[in-house]
Amino acid sequence: MLPKISDSDLRAAAAKGFDALFELVVSKTLEAIGGELTAQTMPQLSADQITLLGYHLFREEVLDGGFVQLIHNGLGPFIFLNPFAKAMRLWGEDVEAAEGTSVLHDFSKLVYKGRKLFERYGDELTQEMTDEEFMASFELHPEFDELDDAFVEDEEAITSMIAVYIDKHIEEFVEITT
Repeated sequence: MLPKISDSDLRAAAAKGFDALFELVVSKTLEAIGGELTAQTMPQLSADQITLLGYHLFREEVLDGGFVQLIHNGLGPFIFLNPFAKAMRLWGEDVEAAEGTSVLHDFSKLVYKGRKLFERYGDELTQEMTDEEFMASFELHPEFDELDDAFVEDEEAITSMIAVYIDKHIEEFVEITT
């Protein structure tokens, strides 16, 4: 399912910057599936659209509460046990050679590091816990701090490169209307 976006809205978002283009495509994609990515709505989307929404969810969780929160809130299997990191690497190969960067390639490595920690601590972090226990889990797992810091430091560049990919492959994400 390709959400419809007018050419003028796309141009206006692009003029504001890549973050605005990213947000517009994400919001229209979510709107097209009723606002939430679920097992029922996923078949309506292409692999690229699912990857985009995966990054959106990853970004929201990690910026809010780091990898520990992402795992605790149940997104570990979706992010780490699916080809999300591979898709990021492939998107990077598609757009970064021309840009002269390796931001998405480095991001895919970060996700793979997160997977190793998810495999080690996922069962523990997804247990029911009180707010106090959840807050304590950050101190119990300082190995996530490095990943959190690396993502926060590179988030703007990662999101920009994803927006470059969207722009280059816009027909995979939306139907442009007049």
